[in-house]
Amino acid sequence: MAADLIIKASSIITMDPAVPRAEAVAVDSAAGTIVAVGSLAEVQAANAGVSVQDLGDTVLMPGLIDPHSHPALSGMSTQSPAYWIAPYVGFPTYADVTAFFQKLDKEVPAGQPLMFNGLDRILHGAPELTNLDLDVFFPSRPVVVMDNSGHEAYFNSANITALGWIDNKPPADPVGASFGRNADGTSNGRAYEVAALFIAGAPVLANLAQHPLKPIAEWYKLMGVNGITSTSEHTYQGNQLKAYIAMAMAPDSPLRISLYHMSIEADCDQPIQSPIPESKLKKQGIKLWADGSPWVGTIAASFPYIDNDTTRNANITLGPGGEGMMNYNRAELDQILDKLTPSGYQMAFHCNGDVGMDIVLDAYEHALATHGLLGTDHRWRIEHMGACRGDQFERAARLGVSLSLSPFQFIYWGDVLDGEMFPSDIGSQWQRVGDAFRSGAVVTFHNDGSVSPPIPLLNWQATTTRQTASGKVHGANQAISLDDAIKAHTVNAAFQLGREHEIGSIQVGKLADFVELSLDPYLADLHKLTEQVKVQGTWVGGKKINLDAFLSQVEAMDPTEHKDLAQHVHSGKKCC
Repeated sequence: MAADLIIKASSIITMDPAVPRAEAVAVDSAAGTIVAVGSLAEVQAANAGVSVQDLGDTVLMPGLIDPHSHPALSGMSTQSPAYWIAPYVGFPTYADVTAFFQKLDKEVPAGQPLMFNGLDRILHGAPELTNLDLDVFFPSRPVVVMDNSGHEAYFNSANITALGWIDNKPPADPVGASFGRNADGTSNGRAYEVAALFIAGAPVLANLAQHPLKPIAEWYKLMGVNGITSTSEHTYQGNQLKAYIAMAMAPDSPLRISLYHMSIEADCDQPIQSPIPESKLKKQGIKLWADGSPWVGTIAASFPYIDNDTTRNANITLGPGGEGMMNYNRAELDQILDKLTPSGYQMAFHCNGDVGMDIVLDAYEHALATHGLLGTDHRWRIEHMGACRGDQFERAARLGVSLSLSPFQFIYWGDVLDGEMFPSDIGSQWQRVGDAFRSGAVVTFHNDGSVSPPIPLLNWQATTTRQTASGKVHGANQAISLDDAIKAHTVNAAFQLGREHEIGSIQVGKLADFVELSLDPYLADLHKLTEQVKVQGTWVGGKKINLDAFLSQVEAMDPTEHKDLAQHVHSGKKCC
């Protein structure tokens, strides 16, 4: 390796325990790798004559990693020409949302479909919508409103017509998902879980007029602005491959992508064919969904919701839902895992409820034992785990299962979780990050875009202080150290994605992916970390990323190559 650039910073946080701090890093920009790390004098001595770029007061860290996201779907469903209506992006109440509905129906040309993402029945105080509810605002144009949870969608009568369902009756429910139906079998304008959401929303997404890749590029940019250089696609389906290849080919592409293929596709256990190096784009795992979302009342939990205006207005079934909220029964899980395990891909299971966690761990243990994987480096993982317990985390650790938690659940919903949705002994402990780290499991954090904005620094602030977006503190016993919080978006996340040999720390031989920060996070007031520490840019493979140039590069691509991106491929096929 031959260095052609030395980068000097006020401090370099390497995340390498052998050399935790440095002053300079030398990179081979042709290979995209790190050649030397140390003091400026040491690095220059080993790389004589190489030019130095001094970043001044900037602090350099490994590029941040969000190990669970949905860049393609997030971009298509939140960025223009779709509309993001989540409470924390400018629409705090349902009245704000409906006023926006009325405004757009007047302003947007007649017949043009509309896509919204981010309706939150708990935070907005919105009901579970039907086609008739939406017909009041949109009597003629097809409209789909994605629930902020990502587990439910609402659509109007014009969209039902556009779907072409015979007698307005939905098709048979996909495995692990369902459609809402009236007593006569006709659609009530609701879809539950990912497979059904894709079917219900595809016509609208396909008819939004613009470059198909531009919204995805906007989401890439949003992740880059927040310091992220590597992420995953946890709802990968085959028709997205061309798009991800195209994005990776842009000279200023800001993200490395790990694909998790949805288990509902028949070829989910097959490799992909791509001209892109795996360091930039690789298929890593297979994604399954155990239960639903706490914000729509579909988690497999052992405890009920509190009966009050918040839960009643959101049409939440009080429960407890228990096993009845599972998308698969145990026999189905065993069948699916028995089929998929021989592929060698990492399994990743969405799970929020404690009952669901027990069932997933039972199924995992059975499959690992059956296929001789107990005690091996299988890297299986579980996602979210909002209501899960410390003893369950300890069991996961014993099985070698890593945990990817969702601090955003606590950040945005923490105030209503604690004493309003659930009793305080449950709600204050939501997202037990302290217990997770104490369990000995590998723990990561994610933002599950588009369920929440991709802001790792906010996750650091919230998990070290247990402070919600309002500034209130809940479950202080679950607070963790800044060291652990940073690991969750660097070395631990790299391990979870099977990329620890490439990214996650600044070490010789690894890829030169960095984030520039305005202040050392260890010097910040943890309660004000996001105010005091700002992302100033990212590097990928030794190249400083120009996000505006990236957008231009994507817009210059031939849009006809991606005109079918929004169409769900073979929605009836399943991998079990």
